[in-house]
Amino acid sequence: MTGRQGPALSRRALLGTGLGIGAAALTAAGSGTAQAAPAPAAAPSAPSRGHAFLAAAMDAYPEHGAVRLAQSYTDQAGLFSTAFTYDNALAILAHLSARTPVGLSRAVALGDALLYAQLHDPVYDDGRLRQAYNVGPYTFYDGTRQPDGFVRADGTVNVGTQFGFTGTAVGDMAWAGIALSALAHRTRARRFLTGAVRIGEWIERTGRTDEPLGGYKFGVNGADEKLPFTSTEHNTDLVCLFGRLARLTGDRVWRERRARAEAFVQRMWEPDGGFFYTGTNDGVTINKSPLPEDTQTWTHLALASRTRAYSGSLDWCAAHLAVVDHADRPNSTVPAGQSYEGVTFSSASLVANEGAPIAEGQPRPDRNAVWFEGTAHLALALRDRHGRGDETRARRLIASLERAQDLLGSGQTVGGKALPERSGVVSASSPLDTGFGFGYYPYRHTGATAWYLMAAARCNPLRA
Repeated sequence: MTGRQGPALSRRALLGTGLGIGAAALTAAGSGTAQAAPAPAAAPSAPSRGHAFLAAAMDAYPEHGAVRLAQSYTDQAGLFSTAFTYDNALAILAHLSARTPVGLSRAVALGDALLYAQLHDPVYDDGRLRQAYNVGPYTFYDGTRQPDGFVRADGTVNVGTQFGFTGTAVGDMAWAGIALSALAHRTRARRFLTGAVRIGEWIERTGRTDEPLGGYKFGVNGADEKLPFTSTEHNTDLVCLFGRLARLTGDRVWRERRARAEAFVQRMWEPDGGFFYTGTNDGVTINKSPLPEDTQTWTHLALASRTRAYSGSLDWCAAHLAVVDHADRPNSTVPAGQSYEGVTFSSASLVANEGAPIAEGQPRPDRNAVWFEGTAHLALALRDRHGRGDETRARRLIASLERAQDLLGSGQTVGGKALPERSGVVSASSPLDTGFGFGYYPYRHTGATAWYLMAAARCNPLRA
């Protein structure tokens, strides 16, 4: 989460490399006359392998019931069966982007799981969702056994307490609402719109602020204490959510709320540099550093349908956050002979201390590590803008994402089970310091894979 002095281990907080490529052969057959054998079945496409990863992450614990969310990272990341709300919202949107019956069925199942969580929280009944949930059993580092799936024996949902993922961020809520509103639009099922409206109302009650810079604040921590930060990213998410609720409900109040969130985003624009600042800590002073990637690309995805005034943020991002990672880089974990291009998380990532761990017990960062989720953001935004040279640049970024899916993160598992071959995009090419107190590593990741799939399908999830 950007602009937001968040916890040391966030929904995005979190190594592995490898490869595996198969080959096919022709055979000869017939009585005396050589004949070509039937053509072998086509190898699964890169997007189909991405969807296979999302399916595996969702189906990792079949013995724990049909109401389920997708595990966010592979087991090797050390977060066990954690399912972040944000990642699952993205998985819904990626399944919908496939426009297939199977994709719709999976999206509906994940949407119903979010609704279940909304209605069966062990403490609250006010429309909120938590940062993350447990979706399968494991033994924690201290030897404590966590025996349950997503739904506990008493019917309540299994909140991610072991890592402290018990708070509720406005951005996570907004993405869940965006996913539910997309399901409402696709299926016409009233329950999804009801859930999205409850999310919007929780954000209005909890996040609205009358501070000078306005907008909606960060959310609450695990003790239900309001957090003082206001994030450009979060308010960008709300431009989409509130806009969708305005169209789906016909209630004009959502237009006023969308305008409030959009006004905050516009105040974060720096015209001289052509970029957006990350937000504010106190509602009065704009944070000038670091400058994150998602505040440059998501703003375009959310606002471009109404104004092109800010589309230069994509050029700033492509110019100032561009990286190329290869084995000769300090602290790179990319295998020899491979290289990956894309963007990093923020301006702070480019000046990270390469001699010190990102956090205690974690590896040292590579300043040129590629953040693959953000690389997919930029590829999709360039395709959405479709200016001169944008499609060519986007295709290069998508090729880098697909190469990463092919070659990085082999041998990783979800729920102790092997993944389909070459499926799922790792979150970063090498250890990456975000500059916000947490890191990313080469573990296959539901969120990064979902963004890749949406970029490949040209599906903009932030368009109201």
